[in-house]
Amino acid sequence: MSIYGKKAVAKTGNKKPMSRSDKIFNVVAILVFLVLTFICVYPFYYLMICTISDQKMVDLNQIIMIPHGINFRNYVEILGVQNLANSALISVLRTVGTTALSMVCTSYMAYFFTKQNMWGRKFWYRFTIITMYFTAGLIPVYLNNQMLGLNNTFWIYIIPAAISVYNMVLVKTNIESMGPELEESAYLDGAGYMTCFFKIVLPLQTPILATVSLFTAVNQWNDFFTTKMYITNTKLYTLQFLLYELLNQVAAAAEQIDVSGPGAAITPTGIRLTLTAVVIIPILCVYPFVQRFYVKGLMVGAVKG
Repeated sequence: MSIYGKKAVAKTGNKKPMSRSDKIFNVVAILVFLVLTFICVYPFYYLMICTISDQKMVDLNQIIMIPHGINFRNYVEILGVQNLANSALISVLRTVGTTALSMVCTSYMAYFFTKQNMWGRKFWYRFTIITMYFTAGLIPVYLNNQMLGLNNTFWIYIIPAAISVYNMVLVKTNIESMGPELEESAYLDGAGYMTCFFKIVLPLQTPILATVSLFTAVNQWNDFFTTKMYITNTKLYTLQFLLYELLNQVAAAAEQIDVSGPGAAITPTGIRLTLTAVVIIPILCVYPFVQRFYVKGLMVGAVKG
């Protein structure tokens, strides 16, 4: 390489120095995002430090940034609340089971709504969309579930949530943006609808499926109204409903907990904070694994060309 070539390479490798206005902008942007991050993170941080701090100081609002009198008695004693472990198991089984079934049913329904040769496609699609805006009402739905034998069974958590129309629309839009070429090639090789769906379409829907899975899992994990309406068997209570009951009867909950022995006293405020932490920690642990698909899944199919 000639000397001129080396100079050209060296010249292209040099970065343009930032102007003063660019530096100021970058500093301001970093500060703004740090403030926004602090605003988002601090409530969770405050919740956690309050659950492990001296409860008397928490009641007096003396805990702000640093925990004092660190102890884990709140968590140890909360685990002794009657039916807590079973309720946690029911919540996990409900969340995992409903999310898995909903992903299969919703995506399968969305796939067939993309087929132009589906009988009555426009009618059935519009009929399905209407259910997003109009429902039969609480009493007819309750009676319908009762006639189906779902009330006061574990299946009341699973079967009614098998289809989500909103999630179906998202998946349908994503499948339509993929184009028909791959499926047409598979049809020429003798593949049917089921083969195309499970071996071609579904593997390409990872971003949108991760997004709607997060929607479904969060909704199922946080829901307590289904238990309140349809369940009377205490063995089928979810963790969220148990939290709801304990928060409404916090005095009775405090009596269930053994407050004798060394360590900081257990207070009603400590019960509220610790139960809240126990409920939100699992779903917070799940979010980082699907976060990288979240924005991509929402944006897929948004641009039409």
